[in-house]
Amino acid sequence: MPGIDECLLEAMALPGARGASLVDWTSGLALGTAGDSPVGDHETTAAETAELARSAAEFDSFTAADEGVDDAPPVEDLIVTTRAGYHVLRFVETSFDSSVFLHLWLDRDAGNLALARLRLRDLAERLVLG
Repeated sequence: MPGIDECLLEAMALPGARGASLVDWTSGLALGTAGDSPVGDHETTAAETAELARSAAEFDSFTAADEGVDDAPPVEDLIVTTRAGYHVLRFVETSFDSSVFLHLWLDRDAGNLALARLRLRDLAERLVLG
């Protein structure tokens, strides 16, 4: 079971990975980072992606309640595409408040979005926090 640093190193091993971080979406702070940041500063990226994650997790339109799943997290992952890359945010279920997510920034030409989603899901399930 990997800790934060090992998890981020595994994420960076994905084809096309440019940067990875573990972010607390309630505070907007990066708990760990690896690689580059799209804006050159991991803390800025963490704060900006936390706003996106918080919006998705808190709006009723994105919850699983309407799907009849009461104990599921409201959002599993978010994908944002840009002309040059992909941003994948994978929410991590924890024994405490589950307010963290993995953020992976992929190069659009070299990255494999489907593979990244599957690997982030696996990493999020195995991640040991605490």
